[in-house]
Amino acid sequence: MINLQNYCNSSASSSEAEQSDSEIETKNKSEFGEETVPDYLKPIKDPKLSIAKTLTICAAPEIAPMGTAAIQRSLDPSIKEIEYNAKYEEMFAPVKGPANPNLTQQMKAQRNTLAGYVESAHVNAFEFENQRRTFHTYGYALDPSVDDVGDGQSFVGDLQSAYDDEGKTVFEGPKPKKRRKQEKNDNPEDIEGFVGPWGKYENEQRVAKPNEQEKAELEELLSKRHRRGRIPEDKPLEEKSILHIKDAFDYQGRSYLHAPHDLGVNLRSNAPPPKCFLPKAHIHTWTGHNKGISAIRWFPHTAHLLLSGSMDCRVKLWEVYGERRCIRTFNGHRQAIKDIDWNNKGTKFLSASYDRYIKLWDAETGEVVSRFTARKMPFCVKFHPDNSKQHLFVAGTSDKKIICWDTRSGDIVQEYDRHLGAVNSITFVDENRRFVTTSDDKSMRIWEWDIPVDMKYIADPTMHSMPAVTLAPNGKWLACQSLDNKIVIFSALNRFKMNRKKSFSGHMVSGYACQLDFSPDMSYLVSGDGDGKCYIWDWKTTKMYKKWQAHEGVCISALWHPHEASKVVTAGWDGVIKYWD
Repeated sequence: MINLQNYCNSSASSSEAEQSDSEIETKNKSEFGEETVPDYLKPIKDPKLSIAKTLTICAAPEIAPMGTAAIQRSLDPSIKEIEYNAKYEEMFAPVKGPANPNLTQQMKAQRNTLAGYVESAHVNAFEFENQRRTFHTYGYALDPSVDDVGDGQSFVGDLQSAYDDEGKTVFEGPKPKKRRKQEKNDNPEDIEGFVGPWGKYENEQRVAKPNEQEKAELEELLSKRHRRGRIPEDKPLEEKSILHIKDAFDYQGRSYLHAPHDLGVNLRSNAPPPKCFLPKAHIHTWTGHNKGISAIRWFPHTAHLLLSGSMDCRVKLWEVYGERRCIRTFNGHRQAIKDIDWNNKGTKFLSASYDRYIKLWDAETGEVVSRFTARKMPFCVKFHPDNSKQHLFVAGTSDKKIICWDTRSGDIVQEYDRHLGAVNSITFVDENRRFVTTSDDKSMRIWEWDIPVDMKYIADPTMHSMPAVTLAPNGKWLACQSLDNKIVIFSALNRFKMNRKKSFSGHMVSGYACQLDFSPDMSYLVSGDGDGKCYIWDWKTTKMYKKWQAHEGVCISALWHPHEASKVVTAGWDGVIKYWD
C-alpha cells in the first residue's frame, strides 16, 4: 500500500495547507453563492480527516466480476484437440443447442463407447475371463443376472452340456470322457503280435460290406462312369465314293488326274508368273457341300484340280478348268473333316476327321487304302515332302502330341510330345530337314526330323495362338495367322526370329483358323477373315491393297493359284467355293 503522503511534500507547512483551503472556499462561493455551497465541496477543517493522510491505493486488487463464476465454456463434441486445461465439468457437460431432427433412435441413444453404453460394474476380472472362455469353449456360462443363492447355479447357453459337465469351467476342465478299450501290444520282441498304436478297438468292424440295395446303386454308378469316360469302339464307317462324271478316262486312257495341255498355261512349269495382279471379278462358284468348308488344297504342282473337306463329313474333288465340275465325292467319316493333304504325286490324299480317324484315300479309284487312329482327334495332318519319305506322315492331335505313322505298316514310328496344348499346324522348313508346329499353348516349336525333342522353343508374353501357318514360296519366311487379328512373320532359316517390323492387320480372325497364302511371285499376301471378307496386302510395305465381301459366313481359306497371275480361290462356312480373277 502506498500513502498519498508520498506524493506530497513532507516539508510543507500547515499555513500553506490552510491557504489552499481558503482559495478553494472563495472559488466555490463565487460559483454557487455563499449560502448555497454544498457540504461535500466545503474543505475539511480537521487535519486528522484529511484525504491525503487516510486514503491508500491497491495496485493489484482482488476483483470478482459479477456473474462470471457461473459461466462455463462449451466444447464442441466433434473436436479432437483442445489447447487449454479444461475442467471436468466442461469435459462432461451435456450437449447444448438444438437437437438434430434427422438423427435415428439408435443415433440418439447415449453412448460412451463406439458400440454403445457401458455401465460401470464391480466384476472380478479373472472370473469374467473364466466365464467368457468357458462359453466360447463349451457353449455355456454362469448367468450374470442371477445371484448365487445357496448351492443352485443358473447357466446360459447349452444347458445340457452344463449339466453333463457339472458346470466345470475351462480352468477346471470337464470330466474325462470314457474311451473305448483298445488292444495294446507294444512289445517289440513280439514280432508277429506287435500292434503298437494300430490296435483294434472293441466292437470295431474292419470290413464293411454293402447290403444288396447299396451294391446295386454302386454298380449302376460305376457303369455310368465307365460309359461316360469310354471312347466308343465303333467300327469305321463303310467308305464309298461317287464318281460324278461319265468317263473317268479319256481316249488315251488317262484319268482326270492328268493335267490338260490345251489351256494356254504351262501347268507343269516350276517358275512362278513374272508378275501377279489383284483379282477384280468373281468368275465361278462351286456348290455341293451341305455345310461349311474347313479346308481346300490345290492339286500338287499343276493345280488343275481342287480338293475340299467339309463339315458334312465329305471330301470332294473339283475341276478348275473346263466345265469346272465336281468329279468325285469321298464319303467315309462319321464327323466333320478337319484337315486334308495330298502326297507329292497327287495319287493319294489324307483326310483327318473329328471321329478320331485319319484315312488314306486313292484319288483315282476313290477307295480307302488304310486307316489310322490314336483314339484322339487329329487337328492337322501332313505328308513328309521328301519323295523318299512319302510313306511317312505326321498328325497333330488334341492330346498335345505329334504322331508319325508309316503307311506301309500302319504303325506309329515316332511321337513328339513337348507341347502343352492341342497342336494346330505343322509346316516343313529348311529343305524338309525340320518342321515347325504351333499349338494352343501360344508357342511355336521347331523340331529336327525324327528327333522327339524340340530344338527351339519360341514363346513370348505378347504372342497369341497361331492356328494357321504358311511357308513363303522362297522358303525364307513363315506367315502365321495370330488370333490377335494380325499376321506375324517369322524367319524360316537359322534363328526363327519374329520380324516385328513386318505385320499385317486390318482383318478380324479372332477365334478362327483362317488359312492364308502368298502370291506366286511373293508380291501379295491373301487371307480370309471371320466376317466373310477377303484381304490382300502388299508384302513389302504391309499396306492393305484390297478387301471385298467373299462369303456370307466365315472365309476360312484363301489360296492363290500357283500358275495364274491373278486368280484366287476362297472357301467359307456358307458351303461354297468361289473363284476370283
